[in-house]
Amino acid sequence: MRYHFLLVSVLVILLGCSQPYSIQQSNVAEIVETLSSDNMKGRRVFTKDVERAEKYIADNFKKADLSYYPGLDSYKQSFIFNEMSIKTASVNIEGSTLPNTRFFALMHDTAIVYTEENVQISFIEEGENFRRKIRRYSSSKDPMVVFIDNSFEEIFESYRNYYSRPTAFIDGKEESSVVFVMSQTIPDNFEIEIKADHKVQELNNIVGVIEGKRKDEIVLFSAHHDHIGIRNVVDGDSIANGANDNASGVTAVIELAKYFSSLPQPERTIVFTTFTAEEVGGFGSQYFSRQVEANKIIAMFNIEMIGKPAVSGPNTAWITGYNLSTFGELLSQSTMGSIYEFYPDPYPQENLFYRSDNIRFARKGIPAHTISTTPIDVDTDYHTVHDEFHTLNLTHLTNTIKAIAQAAEGIISGRDTPSRIDTEFIN
Repeated sequence: MRYHFLLVSVLVILLGCSQPYSIQQSNVAEIVETLSSDNMKGRRVFTKDVERAEKYIADNFKKADLSYYPGLDSYKQSFIFNEMSIKTASVNIEGSTLPNTRFFALMHDTAIVYTEENVQISFIEEGENFRRKIRRYSSSKDPMVVFIDNSFEEIFESYRNYYSRPTAFIDGKEESSVVFVMSQTIPDNFEIEIKADHKVQELNNIVGVIEGKRKDEIVLFSAHHDHIGIRNVVDGDSIANGANDNASGVTAVIELAKYFSSLPQPERTIVFTTFTAEEVGGFGSQYFSRQVEANKIIAMFNIEMIGKPAVSGPNTAWITGYNLSTFGELLSQSTMGSIYEFYPDPYPQENLFYRSDNIRFARKGIPAHTISTTPIDVDTDYHTVHDEFHTLNLTHLTNTIKAIAQAAEGIISGRDTPSRIDTEFIN
C-alpha cells in the first residue's frame, strides 16, 4: 500500500509539471506558410486580407494564453489613420502667385489660411542641414511656414515629389499644418490658402501580455504583420506574399509567446505585439510607442526578415544600432558556446536602424533594436512576388527563433539590463 501511495504521488507531481513549449520546425512552418499564403493576398493595410492575418495572430495569442494589454478588451489595439490630400491651393508671395512646383504642404487641418501675421515663420539658409531641418519642422506643434533658400532647389524638388502624396497621420498626433516654400528670403507679406480632403480609416496592432513579477519592467517583442499586397503580374503571379518580409518575424513573435507563456511567471513583464502599417510609414509602431511609458520598457526585440541565412551563413543574425546600447553585446554573450551568433549590422550604409519599427522607441531612449538575417545585398525577392514560403530556410528560421529565446532569458529574468540609448546620437 505504501508503494502504491508513493507511485500515485509521483504521477500527480509529474502530471502537474507541464513541459515548456518546444519551438519545432513543423510549427514554425505551419505559421509562416499560413501568413504568407495566397489566401492572405499580401496582407496590405486597409484590406480584408490584413484583417485575416490579424485574426490568425490573435487566435495564436489566445492559444498562448496571453493576457490583454492594459486598457484593451481584446488583442486588437485599434487606432484611427488619417489622410489629408490637397484639393485646392494658392500661395501668393508679395502679390505674385507661385506655381505648385515652388511649394508643398504637410496638412493636418482640412483648411488653412496663413499670413505673415498669424503663423510662425522660419528659413532654411544655404549651407544648413536640409534634411534635419525638414524633419524638425515637419513635426511642428504650431502652424508654420518654412521658406527655403534657392540653393536647395534640387533636393527641394525630390521632397516635393515625395510630399505630393496625401499627408498621413494618426489620431492623437499633435503636429500642425506646415507649408514649405522656395524663396530667396523671408517675404514681407504672403497669403497661403489650402483646402484638403480628409479620409479616415481604422487600423489594428495585435498585442498580448505575460505579466511579470516586476510588472512595470517590460520586455517587448515585435514584428510588423502588414505587407504590400497585389502587384503587377510577373510570370503569372501578382501576389507579394511577404514570407520573409515579414511573416518570418511574426512567426517568431508567435512562437516566442507560446514558449515564454509555458514557463513559470517571468521576473519582468513580456509584451508581444505585431504592428500594422509598417510598409506605409510605420504608423502601428508610432501609435504603440505613444501608449507606453518609455522608462518602463527595458528592451525591445524587433524582428524583421529572419527567414534567410545571412551572408556569413546560417545560424547567425545581425542587430541594427549595435553600438548604441549594450543590447547587442548582451545578446552576443548569451549565445557564446552555442551554434548561434549575433553580431553588428553589416549594412550600416543602408541606415536600417532608422528604417524599421524600432526607431520610434529608440528615439525615446529605449534600447530598441532590430534583429535580422537576410542578405539584403544579394537577395532579389524583397518586395516582389517572389517572396514566397518555398524561398525560406526553415531550419535557419527555427534556429533563429530558438536563439532569440535563449538570448532574451537574461533580460527577462532581470539578470541583465541593457544600457539606454543616448538620443543625442540618433537622428
